[in-house]
Amino acid sequence: MYTLGFDIGSSSIKASLVNIQTGEVAASAFFPKQEMAIKSEKAGWAEQNPERWWANLKLATQAVVAEAHAKPNDIKAIGLSYQMHGLVLTDNEQRVIRDAIIWCDSRAVPYGEKAFRELGSERCLSSLLNSPGNFTLAKLAWVKEHEPENYARTRHYMLPGDYIAMRLTGDARTTLSGLSEGIGWDFSTHSPARFLYDYFGLDLQLIPELTPTFGLQGCITAAVAKELELATDTPVTYRAGDQPNNALSLNVLHPGEVAATAGTSGVVYGVNGDTRYDPLSRVNSFAHVNHTKEHTRIGVLLCINGTAILNAWMKNNVAPDGAGYNEMNELAAQVPIGSDGLAIIPFGNGAERVLCNRELHCSLHGINFIRHNKAHLIRAAQESIAFSFKYGMDVMNQMGIETKTIRAGHANLFLSPVFRQTLANITGATIELYNTDGAAGAARGAAIGAGCYKNEMEVFAALKKIITVMPEEKNRNASNTAYAHWAELLDKVLS
Repeated sequence: MYTLGFDIGSSSIKASLVNIQTGEVAASAFFPKQEMAIKSEKAGWAEQNPERWWANLKLATQAVVAEAHAKPNDIKAIGLSYQMHGLVLTDNEQRVIRDAIIWCDSRAVPYGEKAFRELGSERCLSSLLNSPGNFTLAKLAWVKEHEPENYARTRHYMLPGDYIAMRLTGDARTTLSGLSEGIGWDFSTHSPARFLYDYFGLDLQLIPELTPTFGLQGCITAAVAKELELATDTPVTYRAGDQPNNALSLNVLHPGEVAATAGTSGVVYGVNGDTRYDPLSRVNSFAHVNHTKEHTRIGVLLCINGTAILNAWMKNNVAPDGAGYNEMNELAAQVPIGSDGLAIIPFGNGAERVLCNRELHCSLHGINFIRHNKAHLIRAAQESIAFSFKYGMDVMNQMGIETKTIRAGHANLFLSPVFRQTLANITGATIELYNTDGAAGAARGAAIGAGCYKNEMEVFAALKKIITVMPEEKNRNASNTAYAHWAELLDKVLS
């Protein structure tokens, strides 16, 4: 018997089947094989067609079912992980009204900033734990002003995962954690943030019905069962944003525990047991997957937009022809710590929250045409990404999130020895890499929601540590010197 997990990303749609008895991943797949296109009609815009998510979800489903030789009735529950902060609008017939405005779109920044000023930082931070920023509710406010005809047609606004769940079940629903990540939840009243909806002039009736993060959220329809070749009434029992879900997949559920990812965007995510917030709102605080009114569990999220996308840019534009990421990592390892003085400011993929919503272009500093080559550029890129993590983690530390140990999946930039060793050296943290990813986490979340396990120990029994990376005492001074140089350059760029 299996549970099926989907990870609805901006690069691809991933699926995993997890064997309920063993906890092991029985099959996994992702589509498309090349990154999904992101439309950007204007600078700072980023949109995707939700139909592409669905089309690739079907392909991924077919692939994992075939790989595991699973029968429809073998799949007992479905879980969803999804790219956070996006905006999907649907009409009375559950049809998509316009392309989704996704997480890295920065057009709504002025709306969130204006609300923060006019409502007051104390009101926003004490109730929302964040500035309204560039999140889902501010994006909806942008649509209301600039596309009033689309707003008028809207029956529900949803996050990407809510939309996929609706396609599966026919029911438009969202979760407390989902409203929180869209900055639509008031932690002081434990209810939707009416004062912010009223400020933007948004109708509370546009909020889908609330459903628990874990538990029965609906069952797939007969039409969808036929389309996906699954059993009718297979339950959907879990959904969460990709970063809370990544934390779940790494068994990061309790105060003091920390998870990280380094995919298209880079994230460090720690769990707090109280509703603390950053006064400058440089990191975000959302309801974690296991947050309740009685037991506070707040995920403190540092997001760096320009991480693996920079590494991918290096692969496509700098690396030798035909070189893959393994070859790039080997080239980077040939260059000394600090890249012989070459440094990169990596913030080139939209407004950066940790920089107070400043939108910088990626910039290169200190290049010497005689000394530096492609290997230097690749190492400087990977080091700069680690440096940006450290920069944001210092803010998290001020909020009480200690980073003695960082858990991450053995994937993306954490496959790079240069990146992970640099991060360990400059933070002093031990990095543990595990055999999991977002889709597997969603499948395990589905199993929890369906009541397949008695306790956490059973859920995560199959979670295996693959690599442990300790700080290198002999190289910490060199790494810290390189970071100090980078931080000084960043200060100059920001000034």
